[in-house]
Amino acid sequence: MITVHHLNNSRSQRILWLLEELSVPYEIKFYQRDPKTMLAPKELRAVHPLGKSPVITDDGGPAIAESGAIVEYIVERFGQGRLIPPAGTPERERYRMWMHYAEGSAMPPLLMKLVLSRIPRAAPALIRPLLNATMARAISGFIEPQLKNHANYWEGELGKSEWFAGNDFTAADIQMSFPLEAAAARGTGGARPKIDAFLKRIHARPAYQTAIEKGGPYELMR
Repeated sequence: MITVHHLNNSRSQRILWLLEELSVPYEIKFYQRDPKTMLAPKELRAVHPLGKSPVITDDGGPAIAESGAIVEYIVERFGQGRLIPPAGTPERERYRMWMHYAEGSAMPPLLMKLVLSRIPRAAPALIRPLLNATMARAISGFIEPQLKNHANYWEGELGKSEWFAGNDFTAADIQMSFPLEAAAARGTGGARPKIDAFLKRIHARPAYQTAIEKGGPYELMR
């Protein structure tokens, strides 16, 4: 059986959702972030040297890390052709691109925005105003334009088909859910009805809702 080493408010929520979509039995081992630093606990290092989530183990085998690798492993082993477009189709190529894009291109500016916005909170009160102004300029001048570009890209692609890889829901939509939800939580500016509709569709899926119930509260850090 698969064990999901699940960190609260993290990418591991996607793995629970994927397993629910495929009706794959699994168990959850819960880990909680440090309330001050928001970092994962050291116990996760006993599972994987980086001490990050998501990580899964399957029937006592070696730990598998990285969201995309975990999603591919689960779909290949348990999917039986579900949640992945047929090989040799344009949809399969779109699927492959989104699977890698989610973490390779979409998440870095979102993470940078999160980190820069949190730096002044840890600084001495005397220099906090200066850091706030400096980080705000970096965010508005460098990161926000990137995020808007990405969000416009998502909006345009979701205007071509209901889901990212085509007209059928796939694991690529699960993979892309985290950057879209993070962007919605942290703000990208402007009305984007296609993105809003996508988020409403995934939130309405029974498997998504069950995963939230099992995984616990899911509030992306701001």
